[in-house]
Amino acid sequence: MDMGLSVCAVSISFIFSDILTPLPAFGVPFDIEEVRGPVIQSPIHSEKGLKALHPIDLDKLHFVGESLKILRREVGGHAAVLGFVGAPWTIATYIVEGGTTRTYTTIKSMCHTAPHVLRALLSHLTRAISDYIIFQVESGAHCIQIFDSWGGQLPPDMWERWSRPYIEERMKGTGVDVIGLDWTVDMEDGRKRLGKEISVQGNVDPAYLFSPLPALTEEIQRVVKCAGQRGHILNLGHGVLVGTPEEAVAHFFEVARSLKFDTRFQEQAVEGSKLVV
Repeated sequence: MDMGLSVCAVSISFIFSDILTPLPAFGVPFDIEEVRGPVIQSPIHSEKGLKALHPIDLDKLHFVGESLKILRREVGGHAAVLGFVGAPWTIATYIVEGGTTRTYTTIKSMCHTAPHVLRALLSHLTRAISDYIIFQVESGAHCIQIFDSWGGQLPPDMWERWSRPYIEERMKGTGVDVIGLDWTVDMEDGRKRLGKEISVQGNVDPAYLFSPLPALTEEIQRVVKCAGQRGHILNLGHGVLVGTPEEAVAHFFEVARSLKFDTRFQEQAVEGSKLVV
C-alpha cells in the first residue's frame, strides 16, 4: 500500500484479497498448494454436494472488513477504495473443477448433463457474493469490481445463459457503470460496441511493463487515444504480473498524470486508426 500511495500517487487503491477468500465462509474449504495453486478437496458435481453449502458467514471474513476500514482511514479523501469479488460463473469453475484448469471440461459438461445442479450452485453463489459485496461497501469500499475472469472461456451464447444472468440477478440488475476490457480487446472497437453511456477501464497489456519505458509510454498514449475523450479509467488490461519492475509501475502513473486530452489528441487517434490494416 505504501508503494502505491506514496510513490505512484494512485487515484484508486485496494487491498488484494483473492476472489476465493469467501469460499470457506459458505461451506467450500480449500488449500493453496505451491505448484497447483488452489485445491478444493470435495468438488461439487451433484445434488449431494450442494448440501455442504450454507449462507455466507460474514464473521469469518472480519479481516477483510477490518482491512478495508484501515485503508479507508489511510487514504482519506485522496483515493477511492475498491472492493472486488469473483463473478458466480468464475467462482463456480473452481468449485466444480476442484481448482484451476485449462480446459473447463467438467463445468462445461455440467451445463448439459446436470444443468439443475449448476443452476443451483450459481444461484447460491450469487446470493453469497451479493452479501459479500454489501459487507465490503459497509466496511469502506467506494465501489466494487466484479471479476468474471473465466467468463471468456464460454462461447458468447453460453455466457449469456450461464454467466450474465447471475451477475445481473442481484448484483447489478440496473446495469454496470464501467466495463473493464483486457488487452485482447481493441479499445476503440470496444468503445463502439458498448456505446457512449458505459464507461470503460483498461486496457494496457501488463507485459508492456517489462518493455523499455519509451515503448510503454507509446502504448499508454495509444490506449488513451482509442478510448476517447470521456468515461475512461486508464489501467492495465489485467493485474500486475509477478516480477514487474517497480520503476515501470511508477512510470505508468507518471505518464498517466502527464496526459492532457484535447481535440487534437482525438483527431490524432482517428488518423492513427485509419492506418491500421
